[in-house]
Amino acid sequence: MSSNAEPMPAWPPAAEHVPAAELARRQGVQPVAAIDDLARPELFQSDDELDEFLTDLYASRRAGLA
Repeated sequence: MSSNAEPMPAWPPAAEHVPAAELARRQGVQPVAAIDDLARPELFQSDDELDEFLTDLYASRRAGLA
């Protein structure tokens, strides 16, 4: 056996670790100034559509518990 063999490179190549604060700076992300900035009242067309979404969401979260 030869010990001169070069190790195989990792695939996919390992990305350089970049702290979250640096990623935010690079992307121009700013902190949320007010919680109302996150509100999207037009997201669901009706209360029924919201209820269907929540039912599906809760079911998918419980699916891994069975």
